[in-house]
Amino acid sequence: MRKINVAIIFGGKSAEHEVSLQSAKNVYDSLNKEKYNPILIGIDKSGRWLLNEQSNFLINDDNPKLIKLNQSNDAITITPESNVIVSNIRNAKLEYPIDVAFPILHGPFGEDGTVQGLLKLANIPFVGSSVLGSAVGMDKDIMKRLLRDAKVPSPKFIAVKSDDTRPRFSDLVKQFNLPFFIKPANMGSSVGVSKVQKKEEYEEAMQLAFSFDLKILIEEYIDGREIECSVLGNNDPIASLPGEVKSAHDFYSYEAKYMDEKGAILEIPAKVSKKTSKRIQDLSIKAFKVLSCEGLGRVDSFLKKNGTIIINEINTMPGFTKISMYPKLWEASGISYENLIDRLLQLAIERFEKEKMLKTNYF
Repeated sequence: MRKINVAIIFGGKSAEHEVSLQSAKNVYDSLNKEKYNPILIGIDKSGRWLLNEQSNFLINDDNPKLIKLNQSNDAITITPESNVIVSNIRNAKLEYPIDVAFPILHGPFGEDGTVQGLLKLANIPFVGSSVLGSAVGMDKDIMKRLLRDAKVPSPKFIAVKSDDTRPRFSDLVKQFNLPFFIKPANMGSSVGVSKVQKKEEYEEAMQLAFSFDLKILIEEYIDGREIECSVLGNNDPIASLPGEVKSAHDFYSYEAKYMDEKGAILEIPAKVSKKTSKRIQDLSIKAFKVLSCEGLGRVDSFLKKNGTIIINEINTMPGFTKISMYPKLWEASGISYENLIDRLLQLAIERFEKEKMLKTNYF
């Protein structure tokens, strides 16, 4: 049997471009090359799609601070309903059929339903949530409203758009106390997030968040242990053992996650009782289902001293770097990195085959 062609799509226009490059390298390295044939598609920061050589698709790939996409490769296109990518190499039109895509893209223009919509139009199965789950998982405002309506405990928040009247600092202190968080509504990896502890930090935090999005969240600070849980599956998902993040920074910032090897201690599994672990797993699966997620997701929560669990957010395409929680939690739960990649690809194909059975016209 021929190998399955897997398009690993990475990079992208978001502020999490470099994180995606690191994730792509780990996915590529862990892919079973006897079963799968990787096709590397890098998206540069301007939005160009490039067909990359396996031997040199990244520059400085051993340094997360200097890692870059090799942009010397050939531009490609994906056409609707074609299930192929087209590359013009030295004026010779070449086509590469894609059996399944792994869009290891983080943040806007990749994790938010945009690329997922393109892949659906192109009739290509893909790893991760579909358009709705991806969009909901990216927009923290909509995400938290749905969690709240489903009675899933989550932090108090308000959403503010760029054209709205800015809330007064004194009113926010009355509503949330100090400190509180300000963050872009559509961003991940803690990009643009500030922990406001005094009035002098408020305006700068607002400007930073609005520099990444036209809508921001102002959210209460939860005093609790940071617990993360990985979820895997489509209609009947399972949850990993929970893990704890112990940040050496003021909070689990972008630098702590991806730049500073000593920025956080990941305690896997988390030192919690079996009963608490089960409650975290059950709430993580509930959040995953409420938000229409599929394939994979990492659910982040807080465990308060009184035992209350607060669901903070879900990441529909969590990091796959060497220090990322999602694959590490599954390794601790008995699923190796290679087997995890295989299961994610199979889940994508299974969903695609089910969707093919649906009628697309009335007559």
